[in-house]
Amino acid sequence: MRILEKIEQARNIGQTLVAQLIDPDFIQSIDHLIDIIQSGEEGGVDFFFFGGSLIEQSHEVDFIEVIKKISKVPVVIFPSSPNQINENADGILFLSLISGRNPEFLIGNQVLAAPLLQKSKLEILPTGYMLISCGEKTTAEYISNTASIPHSKAGIAATTALAGQYLGLRLMYLDGGSGADKTISPEMVNRVKKTINIPVIVGGGIRKIEDAVKLCEAGADLLVIGNAAEKNPNFIPELCEKMK
Repeated sequence: MRILEKIEQARNIGQTLVAQLIDPDFIQSIDHLIDIIQSGEEGGVDFFFFGGSLIEQSHEVDFIEVIKKISKVPVVIFPSSPNQINENADGILFLSLISGRNPEFLIGNQVLAAPLLQKSKLEILPTGYMLISCGEKTTAEYISNTASIPHSKAGIAATTALAGQYLGLRLMYLDGGSGADKTISPEMVNRVKKTINIPVIVGGGIRKIEDAVKLCEAGADLLVIGNAAEKNPNFIPELCEKMK
């Protein structure tokens, strides 16, 4: 089954999927990566998202290739630049940062990436990316040189998401950013969910199972877990069991 089809089917039956975000800068060794992947797969994760806002290290080993050799879970690239395109993955979030007004992240990087993606076999997932203020300024906000949507402004988030849908985007990603102090509010997720009819992805600051459940109940179709899974190997299995 194609990645987008799986997400849309889950949305249609009211099921929330779970993706584990793997930032290559936090991988200490191949053995460490293998432990992460095996734990996520055994726990029932639906996707591995791979990428980061600031990849500081150059890696001699292709981590995505390693993941594909040991796991059947689809790998989706979560890119911050065209340099992160990797044909060993299954798909890529073709992100447009619609919460900001920096043309480089609205369309500039996308123009550079388009001819590379045309030659690849990756499933292209047109995604509206919305940064939501969830505490301290995040790396993504700094790198993109854009302001986040205020945490309490659910109406702005909803109308921004609606504009993205009208532009033809197929997924909407609300992100508090890596290491966010708190999650996006369930009220904002619910407002966006009621405004658009495409799947809603939510990530950033999800450290407690109860917070994940609230976001699920608010309408998140796909939850993205990063830091919590890195610090607690049992988080993903517990969350996936709860989602059932």
